[in-house]
Amino acid sequence: MGLAQRSWALGCTAIMSVLQMAMAGNPNWMLNGKAQVLADLSAQEIQAVHSFLMSRTELDLQPSDTRALDKNSVLLIETLLPKKKDVLEFLNKETKAPVREARVIVFFSAQEHPNVTEFAVGPLPQPIYMRELSPRPAKHRSWASRPMCKAEQSLLYHKVKEATTPLRELFLHTTGFSLEDCNGQCLTFTHVAPHSVESRHRATWFLLQRIVKEHLLQPTGLEILVDHGSTDVRDWRVVQVWYNGKQYNSPEELAQKYADGEVDTMVLKDLLPKNTELPPIFNKPGGKFPTPLRKSGPHVEQANGSRYSLEGNTVIYKDWSFSFQLRPSSGLHILNVHFRNEYIAYEISVQDAVAVHREKTPAGELTKTMDLGWGLGSVTRELAPGINCPETATFLDVIHYYDTDGPVRYPRALCIFEIPTGMPVRPTFNHFAGKINFFSDVMGHKLVLRATSALYNFDYIWDFIFYSSGMISAKVHATGYVHTTIYTREGLGETHLLTHQLGHSHTHLVHYRVDLDVAGINNSFHTLQTRQKNTTNSSSPRRLVQDIMEKTQYSQERQATFSFGHTLPSFLLFSSPKKDIWGYRRSYRLKIYSTSEQSLTPETQEDLAFSWARYSLAVSKYSDSERYSTSIYNQNHPWDPPVVFEDFLQNNENIDDQDLVAWVTVGFSHGPHSEAVPYMASSRNFVGFLLLPFNFFYITEKNLSTSAADVADTGFLEAGSA
Repeated sequence: MGLAQRSWALGCTAIMSVLQMAMAGNPNWMLNGKAQVLADLSAQEIQAVHSFLMSRTELDLQPSDTRALDKNSVLLIETLLPKKKDVLEFLNKETKAPVREARVIVFFSAQEHPNVTEFAVGPLPQPIYMRELSPRPAKHRSWASRPMCKAEQSLLYHKVKEATTPLRELFLHTTGFSLEDCNGQCLTFTHVAPHSVESRHRATWFLLQRIVKEHLLQPTGLEILVDHGSTDVRDWRVVQVWYNGKQYNSPEELAQKYADGEVDTMVLKDLLPKNTELPPIFNKPGGKFPTPLRKSGPHVEQANGSRYSLEGNTVIYKDWSFSFQLRPSSGLHILNVHFRNEYIAYEISVQDAVAVHREKTPAGELTKTMDLGWGLGSVTRELAPGINCPETATFLDVIHYYDTDGPVRYPRALCIFEIPTGMPVRPTFNHFAGKINFFSDVMGHKLVLRATSALYNFDYIWDFIFYSSGMISAKVHATGYVHTTIYTREGLGETHLLTHQLGHSHTHLVHYRVDLDVAGINNSFHTLQTRQKNTTNSSSPRRLVQDIMEKTQYSQERQATFSFGHTLPSFLLFSSPKKDIWGYRRSYRLKIYSTSEQSLTPETQEDLAFSWARYSLAVSKYSDSERYSTSIYNQNHPWDPPVVFEDFLQNNENIDDQDLVAWVTVGFSHGPHSEAVPYMASSRNFVGFLLLPFNFFYITEKNLSTSAADVADTGFLEAGSA
């Protein structure tokens, strides 16, 4: 290509770039509210679905809050997204809007063979039909795999209190606390998951704990296993008791041996000195936050107003546009992500978070918490201005239906805000001219979309972050209270944190689905890895060592899997067939940040429930039947889960110039230490990944990307001048 032709091509490219940037403010897919196809259900839609279901006499539905288990009830109502192909055709080609439907989960326990069934209900907003949603081929949802509802949990707590009545004297002697009439010195029971100890058998371990200062729990050394597989509560029974390192067949046996002086008891000391004041916490949705805060730190200000706008569930920020959902089942999703009116990703979503403790007690040995099974999005909590998000943030309520009898509003469940990155994104100094170049000093800013999930002793803070450079960051922070177990001789290898309490090293893993559509649906995947090559220079007889980039192209799914804990190639690239003017394929780079190297899955039968944890990255061809890497049923039936991620890779499909999905696993490990008592700092525990443009832009677009609104000054300051 000659110089004149190249200049003409660059000029055309510049014109096209300007047009694209002008169009980016109002992309076609946002016109006339079309992005609502990706929205969460409204309160009116949820109520319409619930009313429709209650009107179906053949379902024989009862209210969820009825304190009984032998009933039929609705657990979940949320959006059922249409097929991707239908959504994109509607957004981009003016075709007919896909039918809007709800996903519904019903517990059918008032029958001879109880089951869990999922339905699609539609069309919304006025439903007139329902159809059953089948699980994946050769898979099924067992009754034992269902999530624990509030009614079952309440009945279980009552059963455990009743069964442990013979142990009242033991409790008073060893803890000084009681379950009844406790007057501020109260005991409580907490439970662990999975709620099964073998395939298709519903049973749960409960731990007796002292409540210290309303929100800290101290283990007492008593654990109880309850069989609650029957829908008839009268059939529930305690099948095993563990106290201070020894097993007993029943509470009555332990009580009798205690009365006979045959039990080696452990008398607990006070966890905290009397009158110890702990910092207040806010753990109730809708609670009032103290304003102003007692200690005021730096604040974020927006003197000229927000540079982002909201249209329903869609955000417009500079060159970015995207939609979002906060699903009660799985949490935060972003959808239909565009930069300068070009596709970057169809969906980036949280799939699950797993914690494995492997503690030296019967309950601890079993515990594998798969948070999706607890309703990862239904446990969101209110975000406090100036604490969880800047005061200038936009706070959004969400509406959920999860284990309730109508739509429930969660106030301030989401926040959106823009803050400085704290670092300039362009060169500051022009050493060749001997000047400080403020024109090049573009101040860095980022937009943050944030939500939280509060699960037992842990809070996850979920962030999706958008940068003006075209980069996206997905990040999860973890904070909460240290989970401890009772001191035992077998646990001497663990961390002795407090009197009678051991902290245990454990690992958290988080899984993301990243449906990248880089400049279009069809993409390919390859890596670049730096290696050294011996070479010579014609001007020198000495041998030189040169760094070169070695490319590896992946054409099959099985090739594109990278084991968790192993070192990844430096550049993980998803490329469009489209090329820039220099012939490079326009790409986005995936960069994974994970601090754990411990694999949790030695490929045992039980670990099939989270087989995704075997891989830091797996790349698969898009399939409508592979929208989720796990399910809410995997938690309580890990031996034969209805969704096994490993199955997605078995057919080893071609991934060259296909619609690709990246499945990303990140993790962090906790080694308990004194500074983590009682709270773990979120600043120390974060992982995630970046999506960075890689030859994605035309060169002229880089020049055009400097916005006057972002430039600190357009003049020059002589180096060394005052």
